[in-house]
Amino acid sequence: MWTPPERIRHRLPETTWPSAGQARRSRWFSPIRIGKRLSAEQRTWVPAMVPWRATEDGFVTPEVLEWYRRFAEGRPGVLVVEATGIRDLPSGPLLRIGHDRFLEGLRRLVDTVREASQGHTRLFIQIIDFLSIRRRPAAEKYFLRYLNITDRHRESLAVTTDEDCRRRLLKTPASELEKLLTPRELEDLRFGARERVTDTHLPHIRDLPRTLPGLFVDAAERARKAGFDGVELHYAHAYTMACLLSRQNTRRDGYGGPRENRVRLPLEVFGAVRDRVGEDFAVGCRMLGDEVIDGGSRLEDAVFFAVQFADAGMDFLSISKGGKFEDAKQPAVGWAVYPYTGRSGYECMPTVYSDRRGPFGRNVPLAAAIKRAVNKAGFQTPVIAAGGIGTFEQAESILRHGEADVVASARQSLADPDWFLKTLLGRGAEVCRCEFTNYCEALDQKHKQVTCKLWDRLHPDEQDLRIDSSGKRRLTAPRWEP
Repeated sequence: MWTPPERIRHRLPETTWPSAGQARRSRWFSPIRIGKRLSAEQRTWVPAMVPWRATEDGFVTPEVLEWYRRFAEGRPGVLVVEATGIRDLPSGPLLRIGHDRFLEGLRRLVDTVREASQGHTRLFIQIIDFLSIRRRPAAEKYFLRYLNITDRHRESLAVTTDEDCRRRLLKTPASELEKLLTPRELEDLRFGARERVTDTHLPHIRDLPRTLPGLFVDAAERARKAGFDGVELHYAHAYTMACLLSRQNTRRDGYGGPRENRVRLPLEVFGAVRDRVGEDFAVGCRMLGDEVIDGGSRLEDAVFFAVQFADAGMDFLSISKGGKFEDAKQPAVGWAVYPYTGRSGYECMPTVYSDRRGPFGRNVPLAAAIKRAVNKAGFQTPVIAAGGIGTFEQAESILRHGEADVVASARQSLADPDWFLKTLLGRGAEVCRCEFTNYCEALDQKHKQVTCKLWDRLHPDEQDLRIDSSGKRRLTAPRWEP
């Protein structure tokens, strides 16, 4: 992963944990309304994380159930299930919701969380669309099989047949290829082919405005049937909806270019989902406060989009940052590019190795600016802040200063799924604190089952441990008895 040039190692902030009485009286542990008819008992929130525990066909497994059971045992106000694919297409060990055959497993997941949290936790599921991305090919495979040979290639190399052209390109030094290949062809060779929302020469990309609303609607309806309390539309990071919102979206069909056009399809998707699921089912989104890439959207774009979403009636806005393909590092041959390895990826998940500003609460100003704009426009849509938050003091300060309405924590919740409950019971000194080294993110990057390095340091003699596929790491956090 990219790191700031200064690379200062920051210590975890010292903190004082509240007594049980102080916690009960705090803003963080107070209820909040989400939409017209739903409320959460607390403003504690576990955002979506991909644990790589589903089957290759996208079904719920016992490991998936145990993953969410552990978070639910800590009784967060809201728990968001990982990015779940809305298309009925293979996508590896990621959960899917693109067909009714997935409902049985998703119902078991809902029941598991309800039981483990004793009904205290609201459960949402994040639903996502993503376009095709291929692994970086070996040069021989790219030139001999994948590259579409054109007259330009043949003329540049003074050959007449496609076969001769392919073999000549394969022998051409890398320094010369920039003269023979287009920037897009070079990227396909060096990073792997990746579809973009601007590839409107492809019928399925051109038809996104026609097909996406129905896909999201059907997924949201399945989520409701499975028993979830709501859905989080994934409008962030490197995926389809975020790319439609991006300044880099130059589509000329009324869905790209000016902000008003770029927000059009995300609004149409939300409107279609709302019409299908009704007012008593929460529908919000995860969105970017800043893309952090050259030519990408900035905070002023996010403010505009957030006000539009609030005006349309979204029930919550969960703010993230970066996580884009455009500045990601080149993957090894045989691996797909990972959108959290460049600067935008770092800003999404900052570590203790940071610049002088440090990693803790680094992205909160984005949520604060968006909340101010939404409130100024006359809306009370809850805004969720996240990113490098690992103490009660941090969270409570954010809420007391009006920088957000809810405070979310992914990595700290992974390190200790019980930390909300420990804090509420006045036992914060027992919290296992995340070290923010991104050990978990490194596993995610390699598509390995995500764990926390701290788990294996605690209670090594615990019985009946479920071990990951490598045989080296435990798959769940140590148990805690309140």
